[in-house]
Amino acid sequence: MNTDEFCRHVEVIGRLRHRNLVALRAYLQAREERLLVFDYFPNGSLFSLIHGSKTSSGGKPLHWTSCLKIAEDLATGLLHIHQTPSGLSHGNIKSSNVLLGPDFESCFTDYGLISFKNPNSDDSSAVSLFYRAPECRDSQTPPSQQADVYSFGVLLLELLTGKAPYQDLVADHGSDLPTWVKSIRQKETESSGEPASSAKLEALLNIAVACVSVAPDNRPLMKEVLRMIKETRMEPVHVSSNSSDHSPGRWSDTVQSLPRDDQLSI
Repeated sequence: MNTDEFCRHVEVIGRLRHRNLVALRAYLQAREERLLVFDYFPNGSLFSLIHGSKTSSGGKPLHWTSCLKIAEDLATGLLHIHQTPSGLSHGNIKSSNVLLGPDFESCFTDYGLISFKNPNSDDSSAVSLFYRAPECRDSQTPPSQQADVYSFGVLLLELLTGKAPYQDLVADHGSDLPTWVKSIRQKETESSGEPASSAKLEALLNIAVACVSVAPDNRPLMKEVLRMIKETRMEPVHVSSNSSDHSPGRWSDTVQSLPRDDQLSI
């Protein structure tokens, strides 16, 4: 990408402003050096929240309300990217590219930057590779909004299971993917006594499964994904005293204070 193309593309990215996107504030083009300056987010990444940092003993499974809040934040931010006049795509969705804001709102970073990648470079690490849609695992294939939807679905599966995609979860589990996710969720939360809505978890799982359809044309648009997530969050929760009617959840201490949408200005 030459200097003019770089500057034009960065200007497009720099004009994006949304509460669920990490803002690009400045850039530098000097000879062979290119620098981008983004807002600083002190609360770390979603990856660290789910899996723990290198210095910790590991992350805690997220409560279902946190899963839904994070999912709605990210669907809202991704839809904003997709609605740019140029039809921009994120191109590199993964939990390490989600940062947590001052109020623990979830914000995408690294969006639209895949165009700057050297096509001859090797970025085929297991985690990065299996977030990508099957049609985009060839490094020569350009990113697309349909591929973003697939990656978003993998991210939802990571939220639901606490498992990073070190293998191709979709291909490995196939039609058994929903059963596998439910079994993981049950195993990781069975020791907690806090009730969760199994119906809401299943609804979010169904959204994730729709997103990771192997055929790009079968994947929903992000506006449809966001609508489904919003509807899932709005549904009232009926907690039964019968333990068989719900599956327990476990809070992450870090995200217990996540605010509701009506407490945030957009």
